[in-house]
Amino acid sequence: MDKQFFVGFGTLALINAGLAQGKNRSGLNWFLLSLILGPIATFFIVISETK
Repeated sequence: MDKQFFVGFGTLALINAGLAQGKNRSGLNWFLLSLILGPIATFFIVISETK
């Protein structure tokens, strides 16, 4: 696969971890989940309500 694909998913996972921490959720869990799900995880973080 292309290197840019992995760099993009890694960057997105870091962004998702920051978003999750901003909503008082586990950044590490969302980082790992984002490595697998990518943009779908971003969608779930954005639509989720804060605790």
